[in-house]
Amino acid sequence: MDATALLLSRIQFGFTISFHIIFPAFTIGLAAWLTVLEAMHLRTGRQVYQTLFEFWLRIFGIAFGMGVVSGVVMGFEFGTNWSVLSKISGPIQGPLLSYETFTAFTLEASFFGVLVFGRKRVPPLFYLFSTTMVSLGTTLSAFWIMTNNSWMQVPVGYVLENGYYVPNDWTAIIFNSVVWSRFPHMLLAAYLTGAFCVAATGAWYVLRGDYYAESRVMLRMGLFLAAVLIPVQMVFGHLVGDYVHTYQPAKFAAIEGRWHDEQPASEVLIGLPDPATESNRYEIKIPVLGSIIGSASLTSKEVGLADFPPQDRPPVLIPFMTFRIMVGCGMIMLAVAWLGSYLSIKRRLRQNRLMLWAIFLSFPLPFIAILTGWYVAEVGRQPWVIYGLLRTADAMTPFLTAPMAMTSLVLFGAVYVLIFSFGILYIYRLLRAGPTRLAVEPPHGASPNRPMSLAEQDFIEPQSH
Repeated sequence: MDATALLLSRIQFGFTISFHIIFPAFTIGLAAWLTVLEAMHLRTGRQVYQTLFEFWLRIFGIAFGMGVVSGVVMGFEFGTNWSVLSKISGPIQGPLLSYETFTAFTLEASFFGVLVFGRKRVPPLFYLFSTTMVSLGTTLSAFWIMTNNSWMQVPVGYVLENGYYVPNDWTAIIFNSVVWSRFPHMLLAAYLTGAFCVAATGAWYVLRGDYYAESRVMLRMGLFLAAVLIPVQMVFGHLVGDYVHTYQPAKFAAIEGRWHDEQPASEVLIGLPDPATESNRYEIKIPVLGSIIGSASLTSKEVGLADFPPQDRPPVLIPFMTFRIMVGCGMIMLAVAWLGSYLSIKRRLRQNRLMLWAIFLSFPLPFIAILTGWYVAEVGRQPWVIYGLLRTADAMTPFLTAPMAMTSLVLFGAVYVLIFSFGILYIYRLLRAGPTRLAVEPPHGASPNRPMSLAEQDFIEPQSH
């Protein structure tokens, strides 16, 4: 086994999945937002909802395409860099990934065409149905991916036959309790990503003095959704922590920065883990809180990393730091969503430019939280690729050399940077251009430097009667 090739292969997969995951996270939430907009348009007849739908549909299409392209690459990497993993776990992982194709991709590909070309060709209710099916497809995609990854985290429902992990209970694999805490956690993260991107766009337009009606809808709906979902997300985050505590104690100890057994255990808020001395430098901790978080007890004993052989411990610094970054992003998002929603209810948000800037600048936070959460899950389970069964070092393609791995890493990096730079630039230009405008008089308080959109006429005029 070439250690350099292993390191480069891990960097390559981490690089490509980091690029990939931000696009499904964005499009899952955006597909749900499109469904809500179309339903609101049918229910109220207000043009503002259709205008926003058409606007965000273009952005969804670009992000969806980039997500598909980046996801296909990872399928090849399983064969080129991780052929042993593919061979040994293929009887389980192969069908799970195939289910994603047969369900999620089928729905998305079939009904996305209706969204793009069918507005004037199908009945309104069928158009809403198509939007819902695209949203369902993105959700199913996340479900099958999380089911597959959860099996790698906590393998169940299998037997070992002739060196292969073969399923003997699909019910245990699909309905594993780990799946039903991790999947909602990921789904809520995607919804929050969409909510903050929508709210940030609305705040941007208010700061520019543009799109009175559209910005109002985006701000209110994005902030209100985030304000409701973040506390729910925290509950599922705690449930995910419970499964880690139960099934992956070494990962849990690394996340906590706990080196030695403690009873009761303290909670390390911040510090700098030092594997050489098996301690944390500059740490700040709270007594007893670690036992409360880990076991919901004031007196429980919590295990430390020293209980595990060095070769079975994850690299502590990455899960320790990324977990705290994830939680910190969540706390900031909670504050922004609740304060922004309060000011919106009090009708003081549009006049509070400081808060509008905070909302606008918050759009990277859910992406950062998702990426750091993923690093906690994946780096934290090392040195295992299938937890407790197959080590990452043993899962790599045997004949892979460092020059081969470096070549593919450089090529993937160059192509990803080129393609995704243009894609993100195009999305930015769509956002900057904003919804379509018509030449009419702006409402009171809107920017006099541009005409009011058709959506604004529809949104404002009924209130003046």
